[in-house]
Amino acid sequence: MDLSKVKLVVTDMDGTLLNSKGEVSNTFYKLFEKFEQHQIHFVAASGRQYSSITNKLAPIVDQITIIAENGGIAKQGVNELLTTNLPTEKINSLIELLRNIDNTYIVLCGKNSSYIETNNTEFINLFNEYYAAYKIVEDLTKVTNDDFVKIAVYHFDSSEDYIYPAVKHLEESLQVKVSGKNWLDLSHPNANKGYALKLVQEKLGVTKAETMVFGDYNNDLEMLALADFSYAMENAHPNVVKVANYQTKSNDENGVEYILDKLISAKEM
Repeated sequence: MDLSKVKLVVTDMDGTLLNSKGEVSNTFYKLFEKFEQHQIHFVAASGRQYSSITNKLAPIVDQITIIAENGGIAKQGVNELLTTNLPTEKINSLIELLRNIDNTYIVLCGKNSSYIETNNTEFINLFNEYYAAYKIVEDLTKVTNDDFVKIAVYHFDSSEDYIYPAVKHLEESLQVKVSGKNWLDLSHPNANKGYALKLVQEKLGVTKAETMVFGDYNNDLEMLALADFSYAMENAHPNVVKVANYQTKSNDENGVEYILDKLISAKEM
């Protein structure tokens, strides 16, 4: 395995680059300092809101590409590479459908802000970790002053067990992604991390053989398929382990940094 070929490093955030406390390690930033010297470009790819990712990676935000909202938005510094809106005519009917699922919290994700229609403090405290810009509204179907890229849905027990069965039938017309233990995302058929990453690869002239990707959940599957150096975290969903070519340590054991250290060493040999 010749890591010295790698020119593009792409990592998911939650469960991957971030530890269980939602932190980026100092080790990562030290390794990142060597990326430019070795002509490696870095991409953070997440289901999170764009501003939430920039908060987490504030020291390096101007030097990287960010794929946010599961591929709904991609930006390189201030340059917007991609926005894939959820078809407007579908939004209200989706909200009505989701309201019928017990113990489910709906987040309407726009380019400018995210919107919720609940005052449940337990959910809002948790939601704050992923959405830095948000508004509480009375009725999500009445929000019109934004471009919407995604609807995220949260269940306190399990998105796969309680939300997915109610929306599985939408897979023919929408992207339906179980994006974490508690989260499920509904978006445009083209809004996935792989679609956005393909654009980044083409823009940079980087091949699959020169790409390294890290992921842990089902919303990472498409982008893992675009890298010869694809890594499943030790804490990854079984589907991710099946698709990835390699495995690394868990997010709480600095699994990403463990491989990046080997990458820098290979470049310096």
